[in-house]
Amino acid sequence: MSNTGYDKTGLAHRLVQIVGEDNVLVDEPMSEHTTFKIGGPADLFVTPDDVDEIAEVLEVCRAAEVPFFVLGCGSDLLVSDDGYRGVIISLTEGLVGVSVDGEEMSCQAGVGLREASKMACEQGLSGLEFACGIPGSIGGACFMNAGAYGGCMADVLKSVCVLRADGQMDTLSVDELNLGYRQSRIADEGMVVLSATFALKKGEPEDIRATMDELTRQREEKQPLELPSAGSTFKRPEGYFAGKLISDAGLKGWQSGGAAVSKKHAGFVVNVGGATAADVHAVIEHVQDEVERQFGVRLHPEVRFL
Repeated sequence: MSNTGYDKTGLAHRLVQIVGEDNVLVDEPMSEHTTFKIGGPADLFVTPDDVDEIAEVLEVCRAAEVPFFVLGCGSDLLVSDDGYRGVIISLTEGLVGVSVDGEEMSCQAGVGLREASKMACEQGLSGLEFACGIPGSIGGACFMNAGAYGGCMADVLKSVCVLRADGQMDTLSVDELNLGYRQSRIADEGMVVLSATFALKKGEPEDIRATMDELTRQREEKQPLELPSAGSTFKRPEGYFAGKLISDAGLKGWQSGGAAVSKKHAGFVVNVGGATAADVHAVIEHVQDEVERQFGVRLHPEVRFL
């Protein structure tokens, strides 16, 4: 038995029977699987090839009462330096199917948002331009209603296919998802996104590409894309902008260990080299405390902690 109270070897053997030996890694460093490039080892790292395998892997984890986490691109995630005691289920290798039917595009959960917006452009479909620079997956984007540059998932989603917490598969229309700012029923009820269907509009590929190029230019100009991060570190507080509050508090460049508030955009905490999760936590807490002390506003992280 491992210190997590379950038989890791036995569970690994059971998972190998479902997904094959090459698709189960033991003590896999999570720094390889997050955009922060931070995180200790996951007990088991599993890569299912299709929806059936995902359902089976989830069933086995639940039956064994072992913690699990469904991973997309790892772009909004800070994993502990101690790693994760349980099973990481990665969707970005197996769940990458895309299909187009008229003005609707369906993408499986592991497809990257950037890739989805590029494919839509190639098909002459407009609506996903806002997502061209978001480094997350379709699944993660539905989970948190990801958005940028005035657009968000709620604007273009038609429906999402999910596995409910009881293992049942279901298709929910956008109206049933309770999408709000960085929130969804998917997150609230612990559902797993399998695929999403978007209602897009016909457009000229050149015009769509021009919009995407302009958004990319703005992003490159303003954001510290050259350093590992998890995107915007804090949610937007009502009536304010997190980056401006942090900047006004004199915190640009404030550093702890290998983590720092970006000098380019104060809304980002970046890994300036060899940062640990503890370093990032220290920066986040200092920023929260200082902004609250100076302006009476408490910032809440948009980054998820694992």
